[in-house]
Amino acid sequence: MVTYVLAIIVIAFLFDFSNGFHDSANSIATIVGTRVLSPFAAVVWAAVFNFSALFISSGAVAKAVSTGFVDTTIVEPNIVCAAVLGAIVWNIITWYFGIPSSSSHALIGGLAGAALAKAGLDGITFGKKWIQTLSAIAISPILGAVMGLLLMLLVLNVLRGFTPAKIDRLFRRGQLLSSGFLSLSHGSNDAQKTMGIIVGLLASGPVRAVMQGQRGVLHFLYVPRPDVRPPLWVEAGAYLAISLGTLFGGWRIVHTMGSRITRLRPVGGFCAETGGALVIYTASLLGIPVSTTHTITGSIVGVGATNRLSAVRWGIAGRIVWAWVLTIPAAGLMSAMAFWILRAVLPFRF
Repeated sequence: MVTYVLAIIVIAFLFDFSNGFHDSANSIATIVGTRVLSPFAAVVWAAVFNFSALFISSGAVAKAVSTGFVDTTIVEPNIVCAAVLGAIVWNIITWYFGIPSSSSHALIGGLAGAALAKAGLDGITFGKKWIQTLSAIAISPILGAVMGLLLMLLVLNVLRGFTPAKIDRLFRRGQLLSSGFLSLSHGSNDAQKTMGIIVGLLASGPVRAVMQGQRGVLHFLYVPRPDVRPPLWVEAGAYLAISLGTLFGGWRIVHTMGSRITRLRPVGGFCAETGGALVIYTASLLGIPVSTTHTITGSIVGVGATNRLSAVRWGIAGRIVWAWVLTIPAAGLMSAMAFWILRAVLPFRF
């Protein structure tokens, strides 16, 4: 049992790594697409700011994931393991085809699919967090687009007397700050989802009963209830994993985000990154597990639309939207299958 729990924690951190790998495009695609930084320099820059979120995050998103989507009384190791496995498989599929889907929604869909496989509809907590998360699928890219559009219009009006070359020079420096802010926001939201899934595992009835009273290193695996802030080792591990994933980068998705949706100049990259980061960081403060992918894609579209609507490659954007729609049910189906397999082959009974 203890070995199984430790294995699930490792798998959860691997998911977090895949999240950083998969979502690195969110943080670096625009700064690479505008050629402000080389791909290698960009991923190092993003990874540093991903990890820096450890020092500013509130833990609100982690609490939402551990308590807001499924009935905490039915949570057990097989549910958590299946949820993470389903999310990882979906991340791999969308990474392979270069589609910037949402790792966040893959994890939430995986959690829901595993809970449905065990307890049916009774396993789902229909309430505030589901409403916020499902609404954010539509709202976050719209907010991102609006913020990107407004920032771009504001900048162009304020600097209308500047030459294009001077604007480029100014925002090549500014994009370093906006990219760092976006990476910080990405870490503050996305890494917390892995923390929430680990806390949900450790606070589940079967695991809590085993870990209570343990001595030595295993004492750190005891979590009294799912609504507490994650232990420091969980927070540090999650931020380290997502930072390392970002460091290795997801180059297929970088290409889609950085140049195939619309062509960006440094000023456009700055506005897209800043607009997306403001939306994501606000969601983190409110405890809403928003999709960083959805938000920055919307910001890029909004910036591209200030030039002309034809500057946005709507066919690519359409493929991305379909990936958004399919992510929760697809990851849920994969997790449900994983749950049934785990329950059939493992000797544990919870």
